[in-house]
Amino acid sequence: MKDVQANIGVVVTTYNSPAWLEKVLWGYENQTDTNFQLLIADDGSDEPTQKLIETYKKSSTLNIEHIWHKDNGFRKTIILNKVIANTSLPYLIFTDGDCIPKNDFIAAHRQRALPGHFLSGGYYKLEMTPSQAITRDDIQSQRAFDFNWLHQQGQPKSFKRSKLTFGPTRRKLMEKITPTKATWNGMNSSAFTKDILAVNGFDERMQYGGLDREMGERMVNNGLKGIQIRYSAICLHLEHARGYKTPETLEKNRQIRDTVKKGRLIWSDYGIIKRKAD
Repeated sequence: MKDVQANIGVVVTTYNSPAWLEKVLWGYENQTDTNFQLLIADDGSDEPTQKLIETYKKSSTLNIEHIWHKDNGFRKTIILNKVIANTSLPYLIFTDGDCIPKNDFIAAHRQRALPGHFLSGGYYKLEMTPSQAITRDDIQSQRAFDFNWLHQQGQPKSFKRSKLTFGPTRRKLMEKITPTKATWNGMNSSAFTKDILAVNGFDERMQYGGLDREMGERMVNNGLKGIQIRYSAICLHLEHARGYKTPETLEKNRQIRDTVKKGRLIWSDYGIIKRKAD
C-alpha cells in the first residue's frame, strides 16, 4: 500500500531520459525507509517519460507526484521552484533522474536532518558501460553498489571507490576529517522546506552549472550550516551527455554567484516570489 502520510519529499529532476529515470525509480522502490513521496520535477519531457511515470504511479508501491511544464529550453530552476512552492511536506531531499539511490539513502538523510542545517550527500560517478549494465535485479540485490561487481562491468578503479567500500564507522570518520566543504549539490542535498522558502528558492536566471550551489550559498548567508554526509548517503551517478553546458551560461552563472558572495545576499528577486523582500 502506498504511504500517503509521507513527511519527506524527494525532488527528482528529469528531462527526456526515461531509461535512466526507470533505474532511479527501482532504487526508490528498494529503500529501507519508505515514508517519503517522490516529487518528479520534469523540465518538459515528452511522451516516453510521461508514459513511464504513469505506469509506475499505477503499478508501483511508490507514492509519486509528477510536476511538468512545457519544454522551452533549460528551465530546471523554474520547475524546481514550482515543486517547492506547492508542496506541504516539511523536509525535502533534492536529487536527479540519473542518480540511483543506495537502499539506505532516505534513512541516512532522515537520521542526520537537523534544524538550522542542510545535508550535503555524495555520489559515485559511473562510466557509460556500467551505467547501461545495471538491471532491476542488480539494484534489488544491491550488487550495483558493490565496487567489485561494478569493476567487472567496466568501471575503472579509483580512490573514490571508498564511498562504496567503507563500513559505517569508517564513513562517519571520513565525514569528520574530509577537507571537502559541505555544499548544496543538486544530485544529493536536503533541508527543511521552510529554510528553502526563506531564501526564495532557486534563482530562475541560473542555467546549467552552479545553479544548486548558488541557492546553497544564500542559505549559508542566512545562517544555515552544512553537514557532510557524502559517505553515508550515496547514489550512483549514471553517465550522460551535457548539452546545456556552454561557456556563456557558465560565465553568467559565475557573475550571479559572485554578486551573492560579495553582497552576502540571502534573497533572490528572481526566485519563487518575483519581488524584493520587505
